[in-house]
Amino acid sequence: MRKLALDDDILLNIEKPARYIGHEVNSVMKDKKAVDIRFAMCFPEVYEVGMSHLGIQILYDMFNRREDTWCERVYSPWIDLDKIMREKHIPLFTLESQDPVKEFDFLGITLQFEMCYTNVLQVLDLSGIPLHSEDRTLEDPFVIGGGPCVYNTEPLAEFFDMFYIGEGEVVYDELLEAYKKWKRAGKSRKEFLEMAAEIEGIYVPSFYDVTYKEDGTIESFLPNNPHAKEKIKRVVAADMSQTTYPLKPVVPFIKVTQDRAVLEIQRGCIRGCRFCQAGMVYRPTRPRDINMLKETARAMLKNTGHEEITLSSLSSSDYNELEEIVTFLIDEFHTQGVNISLPSLRIDAFSLDVMSKVQDVRKSSLTFAPEAGTQRMRNVINKGLTEDDILNGAGQAFEGGWTKVKLYFMLGLPTETQEDMEGIAVLADKVARRYYEIPKDQRNGKCQITASSSFFVPKPFSPLQWATMQPMEEYIRRAGIVQEAFRNQLNRKSLRYNWHTAEVTVLEGVFARGDRKVGKVLEEAYRLGCIYDAWDEYFDYDKWLQAFENTGVDMDFYNLRKRELDEIFPWDFINCGVTKSFLIREWKNAMEGNVTPNCRAKCSGCGAASYGGGVCFEGKN
Repeated sequence: MRKLALDDDILLNIEKPARYIGHEVNSVMKDKKAVDIRFAMCFPEVYEVGMSHLGIQILYDMFNRREDTWCERVYSPWIDLDKIMREKHIPLFTLESQDPVKEFDFLGITLQFEMCYTNVLQVLDLSGIPLHSEDRTLEDPFVIGGGPCVYNTEPLAEFFDMFYIGEGEVVYDELLEAYKKWKRAGKSRKEFLEMAAEIEGIYVPSFYDVTYKEDGTIESFLPNNPHAKEKIKRVVAADMSQTTYPLKPVVPFIKVTQDRAVLEIQRGCIRGCRFCQAGMVYRPTRPRDINMLKETARAMLKNTGHEEITLSSLSSSDYNELEEIVTFLIDEFHTQGVNISLPSLRIDAFSLDVMSKVQDVRKSSLTFAPEAGTQRMRNVINKGLTEDDILNGAGQAFEGGWTKVKLYFMLGLPTETQEDMEGIAVLADKVARRYYEIPKDQRNGKCQITASSSFFVPKPFSPLQWATMQPMEEYIRRAGIVQEAFRNQLNRKSLRYNWHTAEVTVLEGVFARGDRKVGKVLEEAYRLGCIYDAWDEYFDYDKWLQAFENTGVDMDFYNLRKRELDEIFPWDFINCGVTKSFLIREWKNAMEGNVTPNCRAKCSGCGAASYGGGVCFEGKN
């Protein structure tokens, strides 16, 4: 019988012990003596968040289909267990075997959000793995990072042995085969990293040297090892219908953030919003075959018992067979009490018609993302929505029975004026006004319009990567302008407004566009006690300020200075498919307020058309 890594006394004295015991439905158990490779797959967040991540489920399933590999899961211990593990010197362990992570061949860490970076150090520290890759020996696992944050790996460069740049379905098998060959040959740790560096999409940071100019910007970024490539090409799954997909996702014992089956209907997006990194780095758009989706949905719901299925995509409305897959799910599962969730829909009659089929409109709320309060600002970010689109969509929703609407905006976008800020409140009021234009006997009481604004953070490989951010106090001032504007609206009793934490925004900005020099800030913040920085109750901005002061790193250098178009960025060694010339052109279009058509309407020559064997939407080049 499997022995738990935590004894009963500990389990009875921590919150939610089911986070750590494993043995969930569909978790994979193997004989560790019968496999060649043991892979610990980590999401550096609490169990409930990590278990909701589709990428982990896909890789877990893909690895465990290999007879020679056993992939297990590990998440960041919550604050209570973290304290106990340090006091009692309990090493971090995986859920399936309960074995220490340090005994594994690989530790794979998904990097989803910059504010999880201190949790990465927590995972390494509790595992007994040296924080710096240069200090690791053959007794330590190879630490590999993946996920959206690898499009700027440099703040984490010294903590990882390698990074996987691109989509996980493509070259992991090649990497694992190389590992088996290396292991049989009994070579050095460096020699395996050299083998890995030969594989498309694998970046080994220790094989590169960075030099800096007097002003602190990068002068050169060059390989120091003959096995390292000057450019790392993002790897792309050309045909999403031919990739593996988990038919038996792991089902947690406790309620998690997204407790449902997830059906990814397509990858990529045609819209070209200039603030959106995902819309650029996941190009070209690749839909999944409708018949594959139907069979996958049947299998997942049968094998999990989930009562909800969500259709996942950056822009679900752009999936050509959306109506067919929704109709199929209704016909097949609605009588079984299975709910269907449709995030990422645009505001149009078709989407509202589809949603009305799957939602109780009297209970649910609709979520729209205008992103900006004025048309001028929406043109700057290339949102592709007019005020008429928004108000007509809201009106059709109200007439269909909805009374609750959530509106998402961004503050701090480049070229933003006070009129743009106040426009958030004005637009929210117009949406409410549209509801009260409906005859009173046809309304369902009062409407509730909740507007939320996050603060814009420029991300690598987005056209707005050159944008200057604002000081923290300025973000708070701008949120105050919007809040005051809400108080002045006619329908203010139907309006609510809230905003994101400004302190988190400025730190996110540093790590989103930072170079290797900010890695020491991250390490110092962790030493000062920073973990779970994405959680308001544990985020300590004063400790972060102390970390910057202790290391002599200037936060303003990364957030407030102007970036020239010819500056070498820390991520310029990555070829993500979208060309830098296209991004520059889109940056200039943003500054001039010019709108670029979406990929379905007209190809804009971004470079992704023939990248990785894929094609653009509907095969256009």
